[in-house]
Amino acid sequence: MENYDEIKYQEVAKRVQKIKGFYTHAVVYLVINTAIIISQIQFSSNDSWSFELRHFSTAFFWGIGLAAHGLSVFMPTMILGKNWEDRKVKELMEKEKNNKWE
Repeated sequence: MENYDEIKYQEVAKRVQKIKGFYTHAVVYLVINTAIIISQIQFSSNDSWSFELRHFSTAFFWGIGLAAHGLSVFMPTMILGKNWEDRKVKELMEKEKNNKWE
């Protein structure tokens, strides 16, 4: 059973790293795109400012990538259920245990 616990710990640690990677990606996205958009603000002589749609192109396309990253991290448990990982680990452990003696 210790082997199972070690494998389960490694699986959980790997999942935490994926979640941490997504949050890091999201923070970098927010900081960089905020800086890009602020640097693109153009003030006119009457103290009003204007945006152009092209100023948001980086945020838009990078946002698509960030959304894909988020889906890759969070969708497996949403679609397959939270217990899917447990069941899969047990299944693979049983297969490994059975193949070990062949």
